[in-house]
Amino acid sequence: MEKQKLVLIGNGMAGIRTIEEILKLLPDQFDITVFGKEPYPNYNRIQLSKVLQGDTELKDITLNEWDWYEDNGIRLYPGETVTKIDKDNQVVYTDKGKETAYDKLIIATGSNPFMLPLPGVDKEGVTAFRDIEDCEKMIEYSEKYKRAAVIGGGLLGLEAARGLLNLGMEVDVIHIADYLMERQLDRAAGKLLQQELEKQGMNFLLEKQTAEITGKKRATGLKFKDGGKIPADLVVMAVGIKPNVAMAQESGIEVNRGIVVNDHMETNVPNIYAVGECAEHDQMVYGLVAPLYEQGQALAKHICGMNHQGYKGSVLSTQLKVSGVDVFSTGLINETENTKSIKVFDEWRNTYKKVLVEDDKLTGAVLFGDTSEGSKLLSLIKKGADVEEYLESESSADDGADVVASMSDDELICGCNGVSKGAIVDAIKSDGLTSVEEIKGATNASRSCGTCKSLVSDLLTHTLGDEYAGNEKETICACTDLSRDEVIAEIKEKGLTHTKEVMNVLEWKTEEGCSKCKPALNYYLGMVYPKEHEDERESRFVNERLHANIQKDGTYSVVPRMYGGVTNAEDLRTIADVAEKYDVGMIKLTGGQRIDLLGVKKEDLPDVWKDLGMPSGSAYAKSVRTVKTCVGAEFCRFGTQDSTGMGIQLEKKFEGLNTPHKVKMGVSACPRNCAEGGIKDVGVVGLDGVWEIHVGGNGGTELRQAELLAKVKTQAEVLEYTAAFLQYYRENASYLERTSHYVERVGIEHVQDVVNNDEMRKELSERMDEALSVYKEPWNDVIESETTLKDLYEKVNAN
Repeated sequence: MEKQKLVLIGNGMAGIRTIEEILKLLPDQFDITVFGKEPYPNYNRIQLSKVLQGDTELKDITLNEWDWYEDNGIRLYPGETVTKIDKDNQVVYTDKGKETAYDKLIIATGSNPFMLPLPGVDKEGVTAFRDIEDCEKMIEYSEKYKRAAVIGGGLLGLEAARGLLNLGMEVDVIHIADYLMERQLDRAAGKLLQQELEKQGMNFLLEKQTAEITGKKRATGLKFKDGGKIPADLVVMAVGIKPNVAMAQESGIEVNRGIVVNDHMETNVPNIYAVGECAEHDQMVYGLVAPLYEQGQALAKHICGMNHQGYKGSVLSTQLKVSGVDVFSTGLINETENTKSIKVFDEWRNTYKKVLVEDDKLTGAVLFGDTSEGSKLLSLIKKGADVEEYLESESSADDGADVVASMSDDELICGCNGVSKGAIVDAIKSDGLTSVEEIKGATNASRSCGTCKSLVSDLLTHTLGDEYAGNEKETICACTDLSRDEVIAEIKEKGLTHTKEVMNVLEWKTEEGCSKCKPALNYYLGMVYPKEHEDERESRFVNERLHANIQKDGTYSVVPRMYGGVTNAEDLRTIADVAEKYDVGMIKLTGGQRIDLLGVKKEDLPDVWKDLGMPSGSAYAKSVRTVKTCVGAEFCRFGTQDSTGMGIQLEKKFEGLNTPHKVKMGVSACPRNCAEGGIKDVGVVGLDGVWEIHVGGNGGTELRQAELLAKVKTQAEVLEYTAAFLQYYRENASYLERTSHYVERVGIEHVQDVVNNDEMRKELSERMDEALSVYKEPWNDVIESETTLKDLYEKVNAN
């Protein structure tokens, strides 16, 4: 039977959750195409503030990796926007000229940030806080400037302010109301929150209306309607969102505030649906994730032809951690003449609770500082429970396990994803789940905002008793309850040689694994059996399979290898010819002293590499990448060592080596450290008669200075000590763990003890040589391993 063509406009949380639900119900029914405006896979927008604050990276908030789309046969067009819907012929058109037919069309275009129409809003240095690009812009400004102003004292504004504080900026928060988060909190909770945030360094200007953003081309400050003003180099607008409905409206679909839908999320046009922040149901537009997921579940059931009552609206609740402070609210948050309230303020613990009652029924609640009762209150309010039921449950012990024990099976543990206590307990018992990560994989509980993780852990304690340790081990992923060390031990003991064999013998919970465990298992097998294991390209990340990095417009970036950053006229001519032949959009020098060809079409990648005839710089790989060098003693008047020659030797020796994460190196000829070895995974610094080897540095969002591993006298010793360190890292770090995290976790003293031990260093170096002995160019078997730079490096190789 021919599959129905299902097209999704929008690659965000609501739309992709709908697709996930459809795949659960009818995995083979639809031919699915997804268009996403942003150049990324589906990520958790709720966690953007953590990216801004430097607590995490994009990969950590990604909900579905590139491989998920490929594994499920989904065509994803990142960085491509649908501009028109031909509803009569059932075709969509994109800004890149693509025409795609559909049988069913889901619009999930989300919202746009609301930008106040102020004089100066178009100046440089004014931004919203809505997506990854906004985060990058704010991080970039924090490196140049010190004063930031955030307009908006709601959740988004406070998260932006916290992130900017973490980035070292001074932050003023401007808010039109007289207390913070007035839509989610009452005045008492709002004032308590303000006090806590002021202790963290935020400055608040309440009851202020901005009149103008000052400055010529770039923002320099704000003027207020009361005549006041403040300086500001960066202005962040966080005053709200509005449904992104322009394209739907232009296509003749009914729009009010949002795209108007019925209980089955159907628009007024046959076979066209809307879900998420862009949809308006029963005159309500929702901006929180829980209602959007409820809509997605209802839509999936309808599209799959199942008899379902549809979406009936949501009782809103907010359970958040604002700059480290727990807050919760649901239902009514302010008293009326018909309500009574139960209020508790613990000044010692700085906690506050208010529960609103009308006609003896619970109607709303606000919690500050301690939100452990949030899920219970939400469940009671949803079912219109009597206040006496709440008071009786409140009298039980407040220990975490006792709280979940007192909850009924229909009470929600995870409000974001609508997962009840009963659903989790059933999954624990039927599937043998023993960890929070496994429950997340099986039920989606704690997958979104993460605030319910403690409740999930308490529920494990309540259900499993002594079988659940609480301080659970970190498993490879939700497909297994085995840790990294246990998997490697089993691979060695049982002689397992293939990822699918590992999954089968070790009883993986999902037959094909997932995008997290497949590349990890492939790496561990190659590390344990460097000669026997045949690299499984299908288990690698998409970028590694394509030997290029995908860019935001859907094209790719190609980086030929230039050992130590050194090139010659012949290779430059070749690169120029290739760039011209394939209409490369940009030629750029990278931070690692390489030439990057940006804008290469996917279909041109094999021919580009063939025409270049050069090895790959592995800019996409979990391997040793570039070795950055300064010009060294031969040219620089400060240089004391041959840094260029040393860098080329390092790069040629470790070229193609698979590692748990990317490895960057730098070699400087003197302590001025022009190659920035102080923030590299391996940084080598030449002094008069000695080389210093530093390890564990990171120049990214989590800046970490490399630590001294050893001082040696010869270039041969640099290679030996570096080999021993990298091999020890390869054998003991978790997959996707950077050297910076690994060294910090185990301690530099431990690493020094291992590498500086003559016997252990020799053994590690021998195992490294064994791993390197099987290396061949994986990206193009046609290209021989000898490079066109052979003559240039002959002198270095001879040494």
